[in-house]
Amino acid sequence: MKYVALLSGGKDSCYNLSHCNAHGHHLVAAATLSPQSGKDEIDSYLYQTVGQDAIEFVARALDIPLYRRIIQGGPIEQNAEYGSRSAGGGGVVGDETEDLYILLEEVKFRHPDVQGVSVGAILSNYQRVRVEHVCRRLSLTPLAYLWQRNQAELLSEMIEAGMESVLIKVAGIGLTAKHLGKTLCEMHDTLIRLNSLYGLHVCGEGGEYETLTLDSPMFKYRIVLDETEVVMHVENDVAPVAYLRIKRASLHPKEPSADNRIKVPPLLEDGFAELKDTVDNSVLQANGSYGAYVSPANRVHYIPDRPFTRAVGSWLAIGNIHQGPSLDLETTLDHEVRNCFLQLQAILESHDLSLQDVANITLLLPSLAPEIFAMANKAYAEFFGVSPPSRACVGVDLPEGVRVMLECIAHKENSDTSRRKALHVQGLSYWAPANIGPYSQAVTVEPYVFVSGQIGLLPSSMALPSPSSLALETALVFQHTDRVIRAANYAGGHIMLSIYWLADKADVIHVRRACEKIGEEIPTLFVVVASLPRGARVEKQVLVHTGDFTVPDEDDEDTFKQISCTPSFLSGTCMCLDVVLVR
Repeated sequence: MKYVALLSGGKDSCYNLSHCNAHGHHLVAAATLSPQSGKDEIDSYLYQTVGQDAIEFVARALDIPLYRRIIQGGPIEQNAEYGSRSAGGGGVVGDETEDLYILLEEVKFRHPDVQGVSVGAILSNYQRVRVEHVCRRLSLTPLAYLWQRNQAELLSEMIEAGMESVLIKVAGIGLTAKHLGKTLCEMHDTLIRLNSLYGLHVCGEGGEYETLTLDSPMFKYRIVLDETEVVMHVENDVAPVAYLRIKRASLHPKEPSADNRIKVPPLLEDGFAELKDTVDNSVLQANGSYGAYVSPANRVHYIPDRPFTRAVGSWLAIGNIHQGPSLDLETTLDHEVRNCFLQLQAILESHDLSLQDVANITLLLPSLAPEIFAMANKAYAEFFGVSPPSRACVGVDLPEGVRVMLECIAHKENSDTSRRKALHVQGLSYWAPANIGPYSQAVTVEPYVFVSGQIGLLPSSMALPSPSSLALETALVFQHTDRVIRAANYAGGHIMLSIYWLADKADVIHVRRACEKIGEEIPTLFVVVASLPRGARVEKQVLVHTGDFTVPDEDDEDTFKQISCTPSFLSGTCMCLDVVLVR
């Protein structure tokens, strides 16, 4: 796709361009936000503003047009979320994020065929959330191939790829004005040592330093800093703040590189590659060959004719929401989705709750054919804004006339300790799949983390493995789940229950062996359904306990029961599914 680069001039924004190029995307323009005239830098929560006096040279080195805007707003909305959880919400008036919206809106007007935005974010959720919010409003796809990468590995890769970036600001312990102007290669050992001593972020993700890129594999010219000036911003014996003012620079021709290949991280980490081998061997032993995948025969199940609710303390589970056999043959599937959500809203309101209190949803459809899935998602999205609930979506054989069924878990926020947090990543990366619908990868309501159903998509392309491979899909869903939990900052939590949705009963034994290989000794459900999103063969959904909880009163028997509950258990909709095995 054609894309615009969000350009700070630093190493991350420039190196991400090489990965965009490696995936076949075409750079057509750059966009940057600058402080007002007369200011070298402002304390922006979102943008790198130091070095803006040289940003024009970076765009010229890339040989692309540069679009600039002066930052007018400030960091008004500083919470983890940006915007409203209600559907249709825009941005926050006066916030610096809206300057980015106006800038990219202009780029899209000038280049209507632009579809993507290159983003150099590595670790900052604050930055990612706001850029993704703007991209969603402008129907642009974030391209964020550095997201969640190991910083030490990433820094080494940048140096090996020929990135010549120099430090132009220091603001971290152990870094002083003498380090300004030094290259990443020259600073590598120092940064590693400071990380070991003080926990300094190797790539400067804690704001310890900022860089200006003088050369990269994507540059057609090399930048030379002809005259600079050191500016001491804050005098401090431990962590002074200083930056370089670029007074004069020039472009110089460079020899075309014979090898512009960028190191792409392996698809699977070592442990998950071994998991793939386990499933491969299991399939071979069972069949003698891989054979052709055959979908199971239809099986229609009975479902109750009215919604089911169960309240446990401040939690509410609701299931069996459906329109019922429709007498109106003209009723469309998207209308049924809306009707189900209107029912859900009414039930929630009767318990003093709203859709914004929903933590997890299970959506059941008769088929997950692309046109049906897209229609359902479009209607579904009308009810949520930022940070929507986690979700599992599966195809089941519902009775004739019933095409949509919902179940959910909601929780009333009644204290700071139970505040809801969402991980809602929408950019293409090497990390894990971007959300392919209006849901979050994980929603945390202390002490629980609801992780959305993960299918075996290749994160950088959002495609399933081709040819179809149960082994690779299984390894990927395990890895995706693990990475989502880590990104939600609960790597030390405890998985309380795993649900494996499968499209073929014969695959259960192979996925079960993967569980044994990984040592997953927890309550586990294997559920066979008619179809999964994108034609996937396995989908994994988990409930995690963060490890932090309030000890209940002795006579409060329901508290422990609530811990063991999942969407399917609470709502009773397992009646329309084929539960194969509970371990």
